[in-house]
Amino acid sequence: MSAGRALSGAGTSHEGFLRHRNFRWLKIASLAMLAALAGYALVDVQPRHNGGSWYGYLLGTIGALLIVWLALLGIRKRAMTRGRWSLKAWTSAHVYLGLSLLVIATLHAGFQLGWNVHSLAYVLMLLVIVSGIWGISAYAALPAELSASRASMTRPQMIDAIVKLDRQLHTAAQPLGHEDAAIVASSIGDDPFRGGVIARIANSWPGCVTHRALARIRERQKAAARPDAGADLAALAASAELLERKCAALGRIRRHLRIRTMLEIWLHVHVPLTFALIAALVAHIVSVFFYW
Repeated sequence: MSAGRALSGAGTSHEGFLRHRNFRWLKIASLAMLAALAGYALVDVQPRHNGGSWYGYLLGTIGALLIVWLALLGIRKRAMTRGRWSLKAWTSAHVYLGLSLLVIATLHAGFQLGWNVHSLAYVLMLLVIVSGIWGISAYAALPAELSASRASMTRPQMIDAIVKLDRQLHTAAQPLGHEDAAIVASSIGDDPFRGGVIARIANSWPGCVTHRALARIRERQKAAARPDAGADLAALAASAELLERKCAALGRIRRHLRIRTMLEIWLHVHVPLTFALIAALVAHIVSVFFYW
């Protein structure tokens, strides 16, 4: 049930996918849930409601078709179109009809769970929905944060800014003494993408050589302030300013990486869970019709 870029609310207007057409799909999903609840309350099934009753079969069929249709968003998102079934409309339906499965599937099961493939399908459905809720929150909030983290710059522009700062640092280090120049040079070529998934999510880079070089140059500035130091204060100040600018540029890239990593991790959880749900759903249906 991948939502992809449509979840950022892309479309011809600034209306987000959650508010699409004045919450049309929220209203439709709410009516579907109310109808399912009314049927569950009013239909007389003996000895009790369960997945094997005619009403249970009806809700199960609706739920199964919904799950298959919802999973098609991963294919649908590759075609950007306008109109009634625009990607935004499909995504809005995906979200609200997906949430309606909480009611439809629970009533289909008649609140009966056990250690079997039927309950496995139900639990996997819950996991897909929970991960989808996180995805909704992420895609509703993170794109704006993602744009802000770039400071109106594209990713190539951010990388180019780092390259330019490295060139300026190389030039600024020339008037410095050997030790100070080596400190500045250590920051040149610092890979902004170095670090694992945990570092990216936590936005923690304790091994950043640029930050380390900035701290050491500041220490050298303090030591050079003594009258007998004989150091080039202006060159140190220029290097410190460039290092500060590079730290800020690295910070923008790394905040950008953190957000993108979080979204990618969500997709790597949500999509496999969806495939597992479909497999369990098939096993559930086959076992019902062939072994019951």
